[in-house]
Amino acid sequence: MTGLPLIPFLILFPFCVGATLFCIQNMEVRKVIAYVSSSLIILADFILLFAWLAMGARPVTMYFETAFVDRVMLAAELGLMVLVVFLCFKYRKYWISLLSIIPTCMILWIELYVPKAEGGGKIYLDHLSILMCLIVGIIGGLIIVYGAGYMDGYHQHRSDVPDRRRYFFMLLFFFLGAMFGFVLSESLLWIDFFWECTSICSFLLIGYTREPEAINNSFRALWMNLFGGLCLAIGIWQFVTHTGSVSLHELIAVGVAGRAVAVIPVVLIAVAALTKSAQLPFSTWLIGAMVAPTPSSALLHSATMVKAGIYILFRLAPAMQGTLTGMMISLIGGFTFIITSIMAIAQSDGKKVLAFSTISNLGLMVACAGMGRMETIWAGVFLMIFHAISKSLLFQDVGATENSLHSRDIEDMHGLLYILPKLAIFMFIGIAGMFLAPFGMLIAKWSAFKASVDSGNVMMVFFIAFGSATTSLYWTKWMGKLISQSHIREKKFEDITKRNEMISLSIHAALMILLCLLFPLLSRVYVNPLLTEMFGAAHDVLPQSVLYVLVLIIIIVLAVPVISYNYVKNYRTNRKLSYMNGINEGDNRFFIDSFGDPKRLWLSNYYFPGRIGQRKLMVPGQLFAMTILIVMMIMIIGGVVA
Repeated sequence: MTGLPLIPFLILFPFCVGATLFCIQNMEVRKVIAYVSSSLIILADFILLFAWLAMGARPVTMYFETAFVDRVMLAAELGLMVLVVFLCFKYRKYWISLLSIIPTCMILWIELYVPKAEGGGKIYLDHLSILMCLIVGIIGGLIIVYGAGYMDGYHQHRSDVPDRRRYFFMLLFFFLGAMFGFVLSESLLWIDFFWECTSICSFLLIGYTREPEAINNSFRALWMNLFGGLCLAIGIWQFVTHTGSVSLHELIAVGVAGRAVAVIPVVLIAVAALTKSAQLPFSTWLIGAMVAPTPSSALLHSATMVKAGIYILFRLAPAMQGTLTGMMISLIGGFTFIITSIMAIAQSDGKKVLAFSTISNLGLMVACAGMGRMETIWAGVFLMIFHAISKSLLFQDVGATENSLHSRDIEDMHGLLYILPKLAIFMFIGIAGMFLAPFGMLIAKWSAFKASVDSGNVMMVFFIAFGSATTSLYWTKWMGKLISQSHIREKKFEDITKRNEMISLSIHAALMILLCLLFPLLSRVYVNPLLTEMFGAAHDVLPQSVLYVLVLIIIIVLAVPVISYNYVKNYRTNRKLSYMNGINEGDNRFFIDSFGDPKRLWLSNYYFPGRIGQRKLMVPGQLFAMTILIVMMIMIIGGVVA
């Protein structure tokens, strides 16, 4: 089989749309093109899924004769290197340019001078790649629809930021094309090219405002991701020079067979994945990325780009099972999960909570991949699905809330259910999706915990148990703020959320609830076959009888904001005075204290910033993770050399 025409469409069409949007001046025309293009990408995703199912839903390798495309990619990679070098010299970040020059020269050498096996396919379709395409296409398309309305409010709120929306949406579409290329590629050389594309798109989007903080944060993200690209290039070079193969699945097969030639490439590619998925000691780039406008935070830095590292680790999981590399990856992932969960407790900025939560949950997915057991990959896949939808929903909602409240501080969201009820309900669903039953994140954590217990992995049992507990703490604090009513502000706030933003938020919320209802079905008809492809066999981790319990719990969870809203509405009509340690002035918000002074009742969370905040824990966490990484890499590589 030569290939499906939809695959070139998914990869090339977003690049063409991005270039077109950059050239169009009229804002309304740009929006129409963005809406139509996003819809076509989502439609193409589903057509690809059905076409693949019609082919038997089996792994398929495609596109064998690609000499011309290979040369175009090589030229484009050289162009990206020139762009990075230019920007590094422009902003006097000279040393970072080496992290682009060295791997590009290595790939150039491999392409031109290293003998390679002929006839290998460049595109690979299976359950995992199709799943990633659906996440990238559906979530990415909806975020672009949301962003078209959001950026209007963003530039009204941030009038000091130059309006470069043409540039912004060009990069978003470029990123979608690069992600499709990344998850569909079988060739390690193609994977390297699209890896660089996503890294540079992220770098440029983080620096969108061109403010000093944005520029510094963008270069931090650049060098960390380019360092990962360097590890990836060295791993590819090591494997190709010893075997002549550029096939990802051949690397995995050699690793599963236990051959020494795969050990160094697997460990280096796994380390590259740690940088892309923002694991310690590389987590700070993702936190700094929050200076970018919300659509890029949702698309690149929470829902899709960071999943590129998770995707590669899931691919490598069978080759890492029971190895020192797998132990290193699971240890770093588990440690990242618990330490960043603790740091999230100390954050009151909504986007920072989402950033730390993202790193934390990515850590659990990384740990699942490192353990490499069938049950942990089952858990990791569901963690990835639910996290992508929930975090995309939450990032968009926080952005819309910030545009209306002019704040994204969680303390300013006190009583949001009664101030901006639509946004509060969406936020409630998103938060529930992150830590409450029956939403998939909690069930997937239970599966990972059970697999850790069954395997006797005491360290992972500790990480998952205490990391999940701290996760529950910061989400509960936030959720409680949404439905509290003690000091709801008298000032009226207008919900300026655009219709297209509401469309995206509504679809995300509906997807979250629908996936909960279809959880057992999705496990049986899609995730189990995915695991069979990876491990040769699979069994139901989730009993089918759980479905009825899930439906009941969903009804209970979704009833909470409705009951709270109606309670407060009736409470205001038939208000009962509460004891307030003074004379209640009649509305349970103001009272006279024992000295005769007027007081106002305030309820606020405590965040412990001086004890468990980023400034206290990040550097020790980075040092600990770096020590693990260096020591275990020396053990792994030293064992191979010896």
